[in-house]
Amino acid sequence: MKKRKIKLILILSTILLVLFTSLNIFTSYIKMKKTVEESIANQSLEAAITIASSIDVEAYQQFLENPQKNDYYWALRSYLNDARVKLGALFVYTLEVDNPKVSTAMIIGLPGELTEGFDIGEVCTVPEQQVQKAYEGETYVTGVIQDSTHGAYLSVGAPVKDETGEIIAYLGIDISADTLNGIKGKVIEDNLLIFIFNGVLILIVIGSFYFLQRWYQKEVAKEVGATEDTYQAEIKTLITSVSSLRHDFTNHIQVLHGLLQLDKPEQAKQYLYSLSKEVQAIKALKLNIDHPGLSILLQTKKLTAQNHNIDMDFTISQDTFDKIKTTDLIKILSNLIDNAIDAANELPEDQRKITICCKADDTQYEFKVTNTGPNIVEAGHIFKQGFSTKKPGNGKIRGQGLFIVNEIVNKYNGQISIDSTKHLETTAIVNIPIK
Repeated sequence: MKKRKIKLILILSTILLVLFTSLNIFTSYIKMKKTVEESIANQSLEAAITIASSIDVEAYQQFLENPQKNDYYWALRSYLNDARVKLGALFVYTLEVDNPKVSTAMIIGLPGELTEGFDIGEVCTVPEQQVQKAYEGETYVTGVIQDSTHGAYLSVGAPVKDETGEIIAYLGIDISADTLNGIKGKVIEDNLLIFIFNGVLILIVIGSFYFLQRWYQKEVAKEVGATEDTYQAEIKTLITSVSSLRHDFTNHIQVLHGLLQLDKPEQAKQYLYSLSKEVQAIKALKLNIDHPGLSILLQTKKLTAQNHNIDMDFTISQDTFDKIKTTDLIKILSNLIDNAIDAANELPEDQRKITICCKADDTQYEFKVTNTGPNIVEAGHIFKQGFSTKKPGNGKIRGQGLFIVNEIVNKYNGQISIDSTKHLETTAIVNIPIK
């Protein structure tokens, strides 16, 4: 009966694992397609702004006074056609927006041999919502428009302004849906391995979590019963950190999509190289520490620090630290490290650094945590319950961490000191005598 339950749990776990992994890959796929479309739209809008700024405003105003297929018309049409060819766009054209509902095309960039169709003043298919934005003087970007004549396309528009800043026309660019789909397909094809890698990474992370959880349960059985609550809190932090890593990797993949669709393979390779180094960070978290509780704590805090782009280093003596209860050891270091992470986060990423040193000799244990961050001004009050140098927020109860640490240190007749005299550096030192 017990084996059947275990087998059922394993089957359900596998099904849920596959389901969530598939959901994550599908979500990444949808986000990738959306990112490609938005990137192309933004790129086209920048092109529209550039072309709009290059139009001879004075000559165009003269054309508007008498809209005919004169020399200026053919010259601008040729210029817009050249831009259309270079951009790979469906159409590049000027618009007249004299009401908030319907716009009209004035000059459309087409080859000179096409002399029929596309007349001056032809009603344009830009949706009313975007026409309203143009009427109010804003740039616009449409979704994919279904047109029975020209097929599906995405449209963007930017204002053409005279010397006084008054809008005299709009410059529109239409991108064919076939072009969009072609780029999407190419990006997806080029990043198929990343999809697979993302799925495998999730499997590894979840599998590692289950392994750590089982290992943790065996170790807890050897410790005093009170250690369980502390371990559970750190495991929950580890899960949160892993979830954050997965979210970050999804963002990294989207950046790679953008680089590839912008035809910047070298930058994409460099980004992927840095990303692959970041993936190896999970393997680097394994610490050679004799104390299991301390090992779990530091691995968790290391992962949290990585998620906040904090450089965290350890110096740990080969000692079991068994003269202090595991729960007390975890509470001391957990609170000190959490304070250090909060303080380091207030600095720019390139200045965030934390060093943790746990030493043991024949007479005492020394735990030292040094972090970069704002200096503590009112150091004399930091051990009082409720006192905090941090701003209240996120529903957190402030001013408990150092108070708890101080209580534990006093229980062991130890000492705690906070040195915050150096510029942007604070060091907390706890000494516990060995009895």
